[in-house]
Amino acid sequence: MTFSLKRRALFILAISSISMAPLPSGAQTRQPIAVIGAGHIGGTVGALWVKAGHPVMFASRNPAELKPLVEQLGPLARAGTVAQAIRYADVIFLAVPYKALPQIGADNKADLKDKVVLDACNAVAGRDGDMAQQALATGVGVATQGYLPGTHVVRAFNTLGYHVLEAEANRPAPRLAIPLAGDDANAVRIAQDLVRDAGFDPVLVGGLDTARRFQQRGDPGYGQQATATELKRKLGLAP
Repeated sequence: MTFSLKRRALFILAISSISMAPLPSGAQTRQPIAVIGAGHIGGTVGALWVKAGHPVMFASRNPAELKPLVEQLGPLARAGTVAQAIRYADVIFLAVPYKALPQIGADNKADLKDKVVLDACNAVAGRDGDMAQQALATGVGVATQGYLPGTHVVRAFNTLGYHVLEAEANRPAPRLAIPLAGDDANAVRIAQDLVRDAGFDPVLVGGLDTARRFQQRGDPGYGQQATATELKRKLGLAP
C-alpha cells in the first residue's frame, strides 16, 4: 500500500521533523531491516529506524513510488520489491493488509526461513474478508505464524496509529510503551531492541498466543497511549 504523491510529500515533511539526536561521528550502522509495506505505519516506523542508524529497505509493489521517501531519509534508506527486501535483511517488518500475508508467505517461503518477522498487520473483516475472522478467533499472532512457516514472528507496532507513533517517538522519559508477543526468545530480544531504537519502551506480554490481548479495538492492550508501567498495570503484568 502506498501514499498518493501529495500525501507522501506531507508525510516526508512530517517525518523529517522528528526530533532525534544525530548519530555520533564515525558510529557504525545497525542491523539491516526490510520494511514490507511502506504506507503510514511502515513508512513511519521504518523512518525512525533509519534515523537511529539502521539500513532499511522499504518495499512495495511499485518501488519507484518510494523514491521521494528514500531520498529524503538519506543513504541508509533504499527501495525494492518485496522479494528483494526479504532477501536483503534477516529482520522483516510487516505492515500490509492482513489478507496479503498468505501470498507473501507462499511466494517467499525459502527466503523467509529462519528470519525474524515483526508483525504489525491487523486483521480487519471489512478489508480482509473471512480470513480476518479466522485470524481473530485463532489469535492474530498464531495465525500469522501459520502463514509464514519457518519464521520467528513477534507481534509489535499494531496497536497505535502512525500519527501517534510519529508524534511520540523519543519523547522524554517515561516513553510510550509498545506491547510485544512472541515465542522465540532471540526474536523477542531483537524486537525489544528495535522498539527502543524507534523511540519507545517495549512491554513483553508473553508468547504469541497472548497477542490476542492487544489484537483489536476493545482488547486491554490495544490503542493504549501509556507508559510501560501503566500498560503493565492495565494488562495485569508484573512491574
